[in-house]
Amino acid sequence: MNDIERLYNAAITELNLGSPKKALAIFKQILQVEPLHLDSLVRCGNIYGKFGRYHDAISSYDKVLENSPQNTLALINKGLALHYLARYDDAIACYDKVLQERPSSTVTLYNKASSLVRAGKVQEGLKTLEKAISLDYSYKYKARADVDFEFVAKTNEFKRIVL
Repeated sequence: MNDIERLYNAAITELNLGSPKKALAIFKQILQVEPLHLDSLVRCGNIYGKFGRYHDAISSYDKVLENSPQNTLALINKGLALHYLARYDDAIACYDKVLQERPSSTVTLYNKASSLVRAGKVQEGLKTLEKAISLDYSYKYKARADVDFEFVAKTNEFKRIVL
């Protein structure tokens, strides 16, 4: 096992122990030595996202996507960061790239549905949500409590899909 692998494993251990700040510091050490360590870049993006540092998260994911344009994790998580910045159309574009390769990705369909509804594309969003639920029934329960669907929660169509 080389030094990078040891550091990476140590960072993952810190994450698993609930110490994202320590993990981030270790991932940054890895990136100083190997700036294109894609797994570390994705993990940094995830940690930045948890801290609400969405612009930093997007920067990390963009570095991954420059080198691995179809990296599913980077695309989905970049989409989430964009969603949290209310850049719904950009988020949807990320999700669409994933769905071109993985049309049955339920997490991607669900996230796209959330962004579509937030972008005011309610009918398309509800159809996408319905597709996600048809593939994974647990999203029916998730959608009921999701703040992204609260302003459509009282509509008959939403109720038909999730109740």
